[in-house]
Amino acid sequence: MGAPVTVFDTPEQLGWTLAGEILDRARAALRRRRLFLLGCPSGRTPRPIYQALARRAAEANDNLSHLVIVMMDEYLNADGKGGFVTCPMNAHYSCLGFAFREIQAPINQDLPADACIPDHHIWIPDPADPGEYDARLTDAGGVDLFLMASGASDGHVAFNPPGSPADGGTSIVALSEETRQDNLSTFPQFKSLAEVPTHGVSVGLGTIARLSQEAVLVMHGAGKRESARRVQTASGFDPDWPATLIHECRRGRIYLDKAAAGP
Repeated sequence: MGAPVTVFDTPEQLGWTLAGEILDRARAALRRRRLFLLGCPSGRTPRPIYQALARRAAEANDNLSHLVIVMMDEYLNADGKGGFVTCPMNAHYSCLGFAFREIQAPINQDLPADACIPDHHIWIPDPADPGEYDARLTDAGGVDLFLMASGASDGHVAFNPPGSPADGGTSIVALSEETRQDNLSTFPQFKSLAEVPTHGVSVGLGTIARLSQEAVLVMHGAGKRESARRVQTASGFDPDWPATLIHECRRGRIYLDKAAAGP
């Protein structure tokens, strides 16, 4: 049986509801005095969730000092020696920069200092040792909830293109042309496709499915309608559309807005 689908009127309603679910689980982890690991994509899709998290945490005066932001991926630049290095954090497309600017900072803004997400609780894979990320997540007890987004043009998840293995771990990935084209919309400061990095370090599909206790695939906007259709009509994981991985995740579910769900 496939992952259940919930349709919301707007992305904001979707984000508000999902943020409440995240905070409920984070509070439970705090009562048990354990870390709460939240798997986080960057980009346009999760913004309503992160914005709602900040508002709801402030209203409830939450303590999120135990929350760990587990970023899915990061862009890489060539190091001139045949290898790769992480892009600068101040680059407009940096996923690590996104984590600090658009997740941590808004959440911390209205919380007491001792309730804030600390800097060392923002995790991201290291291209020098990608496999260490999976080991780190395993040692921490896995990811409590993984937020997933889907590429509009090819269903990519993180930087995993069509054809990626369902059991793949964190690794350096050559970005597909579809992913790079999508990034021209995600990061409008790119002036042309030539400016978009060609490689990234990314969690694998297996990282998500194997190490998450719960996963939510989020799609909103008419541009995600085809991806939503492909995911909903799949009976299980289809390597031609990586977002169908949600059907293989523990407690996997799909959240859409009406525009993505279609008529």
